Amino acid sequence: MASLKITPLLRKYLIDLSLILVAIIWALNFSVVKVSLEEMDPYSFNALRFIFSSSLLWYAARRKGYSLRIKKEHFWQLVGIGIVGNMFYQLLFIIGINYTYAANAAVMLGTIPIWVALLSQFFTDEKLTLYKGLGVLFAFAGVTLIILGSSDKLSFESETFLGNIITLVAALCWAIYTILSRRYLKVYSPLQYSAFMSVIGLAGLLAVGLPFLVQLDWSGVSLLGYGGIFYSGALSVGLAYIMWNNGVKKIGAVRTAAYQNLVPVLGLLFGVILLGEELATLQYIGASLVIAGIILARKKTARELKVNFK
Repeated sequence: MASLKITPLLRKYLIDLSLILVAIIWALNFSVVKVSLEEMDPYSFNALRFIFSSSLLWYAARRKGYSLRIKKEHFWQLVGIGIVGNMFYQLLFIIGINYTYAANAAVMLGTIPIWVALLSQFFTDEKLTLYKGLGVLFAFAGVTLIILGSSDKLSFESETFLGNIITLVAALCWAIYTILSRRYLKVYSPLQYSAFMSVIGLAGLLAVGLPFLVQLDWSGVSLLGYGGIFYSGALSVGLAYIMWNNGVKKIGAVRTAAYQNLVPVLGLLFGVILLGEELATLQYIGASLVIAGIILARKKTARELKVNFK
């Protein structure tokens, strides 16, 4: 069988296509998780999907000849990053959703590229350029307009305050995970790194979820519920994390994070295609701003092009 030939044009946009696929996976994941959580508690769900994703990533890494052994001087730093990105983020995201509206959560998570840009500017060598800054602002403005134009309730009253703050902290955790990962992705492959991070997340989430797993009514979980565990574990955590980390390695944290805001845009698209929903004018404008923002964030300045040319 002839192998798939990657043309120079396809190679040029391979990272972009993979990050668009990540956004598609995450956009569908909200609905998948919602269905599964009707049959089990969030702590059991998180632990089960990470058991699945860790096993899958470990197996894939071994098949590729990678070991989960890492350099001794990196161990505790990577454990800390794994706890922030694969334990704290997952727990805070699930808890935050329970205490606020989905629309509020979307806006809070839409701040991830902003946090990444700001933290990168002050704490890493990946500095903001005019294009990156405009791209991040355009994308966030687009997400906000999409939510404002939807029928979902957007509220920042006292009843949703706690959930908003928790989800905002979750967004900050993912931003910290993203920018700290770039340094170590220069040493480890995205697959090896994702596998190790998943194991760290599993240890933490299993410790939290074990009391709930013991009490879980397994007979009450349908095939659809188990399907949600498979999808969220294999794709939303497993495959998506590899592609996300590969993006951070190849194009940087800020440019990769901009694709996070494609999630609500794709959610709109799925609503139109699968449910026959109609879009409001604000949503069309918002989707256009998100796409424009991603294009701007990916655009390189003359100085960056000069450095790459050298």
